[in-house]
Amino acid sequence: MKITYDKEADAAYIYLIEDKDVKPQWVKHTYPCDPVEVKGIVNLDFDEHGKLGGIEIMDASKKISQELIDQAEVTS
Repeated sequence: MKITYDKEADAAYIYLIEDKDVKPQWVKHTYPCDPVEVKGIVNLDFDEHGKLGGIEIMDASKKISQELIDQAEVTS
């Protein structure tokens, strides 16, 4: 598992797939969670086989622990 964090956008991405499987346009379907229910924007990304491959979390500093953010690879 790999986590990236964009501080400027306050967005985290949790990869549930191996680096070798992350290819351009690997996401074939994005399921947006209800922003009212989760009190923010969380998207689930699925590959062509319907496997969950990643989770995008906006306003990440309010949604995940600081410990996870500190462990993340900073992308911007």
